Amino acid sequence: MTPKTIKIVYWILTILFSVAMLMDGIAGVVREETGQQVMRQLGYPVYILTIVGTAKILGVVALLQPWFRTIKEWAFAGFTINFVGAMASWAVVSDDRTTLLPPLFMLVFLFVLYYFWTKYEPR
Repeated sequence: MTPKTIKIVYWILTILFSVAMLMDGIAGVVREETGQQVMRQLGYPVYILTIVGTAKILGVVALLQPWFRTIKEWAFAGFTINFVGAMASWAVVSDDRTTLLPPLFMLVFLFVLYYFWTKYEPR
């Protein structure tokens, strides 16, 4: 792949991921009703939505900022922990394994984004 192609793919993936996480983060901060139902179903307190939502918004800011590589790596780690935790939570409370697919998809998407980031901004 050419450097220009890598740059384009990286930014497309970054924007798509950032929009999804920003929307999810805002929904968490405002404690959207569907999120509250999911937290109750998983057995978590509803206030966790505000904490995780705020973390997702800050993670998006970290992914989009161009100055601090370490902060960006922390954001990738935080999103990874979030998606792995979501899969673990659904695996424990649900017999329906299809509930694992959305966080798994986002985790794979995140790994692909991380791969292109390392190609776009090599150390």
